[in-house]
Amino acid sequence: MRIAFTFRNLDSSDAMKNHASDKIGKLQKYMQAPMEAVVTFSVERHLHCVDLSIHAGSESYLGREEQEDMYASIDLVVDKIRHQLRRTKDANAQKRRSATVESPGK
Repeated sequence: MRIAFTFRNLDSSDAMKNHASDKIGKLQKYMQAPMEAVVTFSVERHLHCVDLSIHAGSESYLGREEQEDMYASIDLVVDKIRHQLRRTKDANAQKRRSATVESPGK
C-alpha cells in the first residue's frame, strides 16, 4: 500500500499523516489488489478540505470532504470511500449470485 500526501495552504503535520494512514489502511480489507492512495490536505477560506483518491487494480474511488476540523474531514472522507467500496463489493457479489442461479443445466 502506497500513500502520497500533499499539503496546500498549510504546513505538513506528522499527526495528520499518521491519522490518515491508519484510517486508509483499514480500507485494504475491502480490496483484493494492492492499493495506491493520494491524499490532499488543503485549507480553503475557513474550511479544512481533504481529497482522497484510491486506485486498486482497475478500480478507482474518489472522495472529497470539507469541515471546520481536519481530523473530522479525514474521518468523513474515509467513510465516504468505505461506502463506495462496500457498494461495489455488494454489487459484484450480487452479480455472482445471480449468474449461478440463472444458469441451471438443461
